[in-house]
Amino acid sequence: MEDETVKYELRLYVAGKTAKSVAALANLKKYCEEYLKDQYTIEVIDLLVQPQLAEGDQIFAIPTLVRKVPEPIRKIIGDLSNEEKVLVGLNIRPR
Repeated sequence: MEDETVKYELRLYVAGKTAKSVAALANLKKYCEEYLKDQYTIEVIDLLVQPQLAEGDQIFAIPTLVRKVPEPIRKIIGDLSNEEKVLVGLNIRPR
């Protein structure tokens, strides 16, 4: 039997440890643990440290979550507090 588990590669762009950035990461981790257990990686990119990385994913606002894999690439801007919006934005179906 083939393993058809999709591995999500997520990238969260922040600018320092602002309240919104901290909330976005906490919310993202909570959703991933609930809906994508062991099927995800999260890369946090601080644009105060690595501003050049914003151009590659065309980041114009922060915090921004980018789903790199599976394609197509999807983006969500904000603190990720709206669970339904995040799940729809990432195309994750609750089990």
